[in-house]
Amino acid sequence: MVPEPSALAYVPFVSVENMMRLVNQTGVEPFIAGLAKYIEADFKRWPEFDKTPRVASHSTDGVIELMPTADAENYGFKYVNGHPKNMREGYQTVTAFGVLASVATGYPLLLTEMTVLTALRTAATSALAAKYLAPAESEVMAMIGNGAQCEFQAMAFRAICGITKLRLYDVDHAATQKAERNLIAEGFEVVTCTTPEEAVEGAQVITTCTADKQFATILTDNMVGAGVHVNAIGGDCPGKTELHRDILLRSDIFVEYPPQTRIEGECQQLDEDHPVNELWEVIAGQRPGRRDRSQITLFDSVGFAIEDFSALRYVRDAIEDTPYFDRLDLLADPDDPRDLFGMLRRASGT
Repeated sequence: MVPEPSALAYVPFVSVENMMRLVNQTGVEPFIAGLAKYIEADFKRWPEFDKTPRVASHSTDGVIELMPTADAENYGFKYVNGHPKNMREGYQTVTAFGVLASVATGYPLLLTEMTVLTALRTAATSALAAKYLAPAESEVMAMIGNGAQCEFQAMAFRAICGITKLRLYDVDHAATQKAERNLIAEGFEVVTCTTPEEAVEGAQVITTCTADKQFATILTDNMVGAGVHVNAIGGDCPGKTELHRDILLRSDIFVEYPPQTRIEGECQQLDEDHPVNELWEVIAGQRPGRRDRSQITLFDSVGFAIEDFSALRYVRDAIEDTPYFDRLDLLADPDDPRDLFGMLRRASGT
């Protein structure tokens, strides 16, 4: 008879189903707000983390990436892909899973889906940046690109920045119709637009979030006026941008981790020594964010591992004493740590 695994063999596992149950039980906006607090806290202690640009494997079809980081207590990583063609074949453009582990033992503390969680943490990071960079009392956001991230961004900006009015545009009108339907149901005031120029009219915040892996000009220079905050989240790998270079030259640029952003973000269009501001320094009070009403601020966001680390910590804490996880028999735990073979043989019943 095969013995039951020991307690050390089990790792908490959050499936997509349980992640959705957790988020819906918490409420989407309260979940995002809580997640943003974890990200904010970790950005304030940014120097404590091991940091490296994500490890990327690029192909003609997309990219597969590993995003690791660690502090003195925990190690975390995310596996994530980005394949723009996937939607045409019935697959998601982005999928992900992640692990949080103990630095002291190396044992995993959490295994979780991160497709839904990445959408939530991306939105939380965007709105957290806007809390420090967007014009005070912003009310209107233009959303250019109305795909899978659109609604999460809108709800994050309402939860953290108070934005309730949205102007939507996508080259795929069906995507805009989908977003309009979902966002009106969530209580937003929505205007659908036929051009990106129309979408940015009267917006204090402009979010670009498109999927095509190419150098693109979603925003031209004349579309961005004084005092606007640009939340650029679609340019997130080499060879993929959304903004005209001249917009960057007129903006104060804020980034997560310069060695990564200069390769993957809008900043790849600029000289290597072009000045940028690190967002963590603004959040930690070491550098000013928005200084005046005419300043153009640009958050050139590509996503960084510390944000995923924060999300993993948040979920680990959120599932405690809840039914929203399974116990996964993931780790071999023989009675004698030296006798892994004996454990295998005993399991055979011979």
